[in-house]
Amino acid sequence: MSPYALSIIMSSLATGTMLTLASNHWFMAWMGLELNTLAIIPLMTKTHHPRATEAATKYFLMQALASAMILFSSTMNAWFMGEWEITNMSHPISTTILTIGLAMKLGIAPFHMWLPDVLQGLNLLTCLILSTWQKIAPMILMIQINPQLNTNLLIVMAILSTTIGGWGGLNQTQLRKIMAYSSIAHLGWMTLVLCFMPSLTLLNLTVYMMMTTVMFLMFMNTMSTTINKMAMSWLKNPVMAASMMIVLMSLGGLPPTTGFMPKWLIIQEMTKQNLIAITTIIALSSLLSLFFYLRMSYSISLTTSPNISNTFSIWRQNNKNQMFLSMMIILSTLMLPITPTLINILN
Repeated sequence: MSPYALSIIMSSLATGTMLTLASNHWFMAWMGLELNTLAIIPLMTKTHHPRATEAATKYFLMQALASAMILFSSTMNAWFMGEWEITNMSHPISTTILTIGLAMKLGIAPFHMWLPDVLQGLNLLTCLILSTWQKIAPMILMIQINPQLNTNLLIVMAILSTTIGGWGGLNQTQLRKIMAYSSIAHLGWMTLVLCFMPSLTLLNLTVYMMMTTVMFLMFMNTMSTTINKMAMSWLKNPVMAASMMIVLMSLGGLPPTTGFMPKWLIIQEMTKQNLIAITTIIALSSLLSLFFYLRMSYSISLTTSPNISNTFSIWRQNNKNQMFLSMMIILSTLMLPITPTLINILN
């Protein structure tokens, strides 16, 4: 792709997200979401592969349907309430339709069916953008309107997301599909605490974006798209393979890694709300996700002999973005000690 076209596309992605974040009017927020959708389609189809075309078509259809629902719900709210402001979404039917539309954009269960197939048809860089940057605008909209959202609907979607996200990734061998189901499971945790403490949802989103960025950068560095290819990463880059194991444990939420922090705070907040049964179901559902993270760690560490190759190859000289990747690995694994500071900031 031409550098000029790529710069225009990336600028459009950033502009669409910033327009949605800065807008107070539903029509402007909808325009930002549409700009985001239209900007990423060329990135999806640049490989000229049938799977990429299929993924782009599925993504466009689902995002168009979700955008139509968002526009319809905001128009209905303006018709009944005379308000176009984002924070004044008070009509119950409009709020329900809007919640479903934003859930479809994010890939929250039971509207998740498109996400694994779309990610599987894309290259790793586009998967990274779709799994991180494209989730900012819809999630911020949900955080802004959280006082008007239906709590029971969000809890049901959260339970379904964590269960399906863990269950769907169990038998997968493709890393992109595993990361898609990981995204669905993490979105379940964000949705669960949205109505009770939105700042925790924002913290969980930030931590998830850091960990997912690190994983995709590692996949790109080792050129891994399946578990079998990832198992050979020890021979290519032993330090990268060891770091990948730790980041996988962080994605699973094991202490003392960074990924344990948002789950710990969410469980604490839900316990304060006397939702013990729901919190227990969510915590047990996360064990399913932890299983396939452990399976990936097992493939990295115990299926290949830990001997460094003596050959001198070109890929050993690939040091691009190593400083940025090192910093992101540290943030994705070692932020748990600053949890008290974050709690004071959130409160």
